[in-house]
Amino acid sequence: MKIETLRWAHNKLEVIDQRILPSSFEYLSYDSAAAVAEGIRSMVVRGAPAIGVVAAYGVALEALRLSGNLKPIPPLAPPLKGGEPVAEAASLPPFQGEGRGGDGFNSGMEAGFTVLAASRPTAVNLFWALQRMREVWESVSTQTPQQIAQRLLAEAHEIRTEDIRINKAMGANGAALLKDGARVLTHCNAGALATAGWGTALGVFRSAVEAGKRISVIADETRPFLQGARLTAWEMVQENISVTLITDNMAGYMMAQGEIDAVVVGTDRVAANGDVANKIGTYMVAVLARRHNIPFYVACPLSTIDLNVATGKDIPIEERSADEVKGFRATHWAAEGVQIRNPSFDVTPAELVTGLITERGVVLQPDAEKLRRLFAQ
Repeated sequence: MKIETLRWAHNKLEVIDQRILPSSFEYLSYDSAAAVAEGIRSMVVRGAPAIGVVAAYGVALEALRLSGNLKPIPPLAPPLKGGEPVAEAASLPPFQGEGRGGDGFNSGMEAGFTVLAASRPTAVNLFWALQRMREVWESVSTQTPQQIAQRLLAEAHEIRTEDIRINKAMGANGAALLKDGARVLTHCNAGALATAGWGTALGVFRSAVEAGKRISVIADETRPFLQGARLTAWEMVQENISVTLITDNMAGYMMAQGEIDAVVVGTDRVAANGDVANKIGTYMVAVLARRHNIPFYVACPLSTIDLNVATGKDIPIEERSADEVKGFRATHWAAEGVQIRNPSFDVTPAELVTGLITERGVVLQPDAEKLRRLFAQ
């Protein structure tokens, strides 16, 4: 893979700063749960699988920091918000305990889990990864903080490795759905940048090309954060995969002209009945696809399916800063004083989903019973 979204180096997590792509390419380093949480909140890293992997490393970093295996490093450069620096996340309490199960270590770890869980509400992979890390922590709680930290780090590495393996399995399953020469629309960025590597929706395209199929990608720009224009288009160019960028409101025209053969998107959470939460604008694309008899596929690992949420109505929808709609970075085009809404996600009903592409196969016309059977495999 040409794109390494995140990497472990020198006892720190390094992540591509996706806020400045494609004009600049830079890795930011993280050494604590609070720093990782701020990176998630400020969109340095985004995409449900990537958020889950990075959160797992955030837990491991906090254990390393609290156990004394890491020395404090200078704070990160403040994240951008509407082109202006914002305050850095508050530091977590320093380690005060000694030896096995010290109260300071335990309270510090709880604070780390809390700050990470509060970073973004919609992507269920965040909570899935935190629960998995908590179970590991509890299983080795009688060991020394140093031993606990190393076990948590090993688990974070395993989650990263699993994510890439799962993405490639999904890619192979999804590639089989696309004909040679297919013109495929995608919305937002569900590629290597949204995962530990390879990607979910874009992973399907990579796998199709790897299998010898001629695939051309049509990328919605994806307002207001422009993940399609900045990230999806950039990824496809890096991989020499044919890509055409359109504005969000051109998708219907392209479908009506017969220029789109399929739609493949990612997701941040799938409800137990098959309803899909994804980047705002996805519902609009799904409705248009149904109108024009175009298959609408969603690539998602099992970790993104939340059987504890009955329907899409129960999925929390993040409302982000109005600054993201006023303009981009330092450039503002909206009238001062105008009221602004900025829901970051919408929900596509299961009835509009042709199929869910998972690592265990494709679930056509998903519903509650089919998803229960999928997890029983």
